[in-house]
Amino acid sequence: MRTAALKVGRGIGWYLKQATGEAKWDEYLERCRSDGVDPVSRRDFEWHRAEHKENNPQSRCC
Repeated sequence: MRTAALKVGRGIGWYLKQATGEAKWDEYLERCRSDGVDPVSRRDFEWHRAEHKENNPQSRCC
């Protein structure tokens, strides 16, 4: 029972990270580690993401 609850909890956590974009930051940090590059600050990362979205719009439903 406990292991099932843990699996569900981890699944919900994974889903929330994907939905909120938190996973993008984790992926960026992992890429920097593997490339041996110092990452930019979280604030700069989010600013660049927002700029990219603003300047490269994709079709949206709403």
